[in-house]
Amino acid sequence: MRKTATLTISLLAAGGLVTGCGSETKDASPAKASEVSPSISASDETKGSASGGKGARHQVIFEVGGTGTAQVMWNGNSNHFEQVTLPWTKKESMQLEGAELKVGVTVSVVPGSVKGPDGMLKPAPCTIKVDGKQVADNQDGKSAKPCEYKLKG
Repeated sequence: MRKTATLTISLLAAGGLVTGCGSETKDASPAKASEVSPSISASDETKGSASGGKGARHQVIFEVGGTGTAQVMWNGNSNHFEQVTLPWTKKESMQLEGAELKVGVTVSVVPGSVKGPDGMLKPAPCTIKVDGKQVADNQDGKSAKPCEYKLKG
């Protein structure tokens, strides 16, 4: 009986996690992979300012270089995974609040593979910029590690 209850609770928790992993869509038309779609307004470009006690706002820019197409996963305000046309750029405005100001939030971009000069596949080059300053890169694709940065208030 205890095993059945534990299994049921585990399945419910897993189901809750899976349903929480969807992407939030603000409009019904899908964006083209080759478009740069900034999600910030002119008033959001204040670098790291606290606005009305709500925390710090940062502009985060994810970039993946190369040519052709590649799968790209990035984590900013939420997780995203899609096929994009390279070079690719994505801007997000992130509002940190509460514990996020002290503990931080990890932002990352995992580039797909591109064909190198020798014809072999290699990671596409990636960078992350926060408030106009480059904070992470994968050494022009020489490192297999993703680009990631701990964003704090």
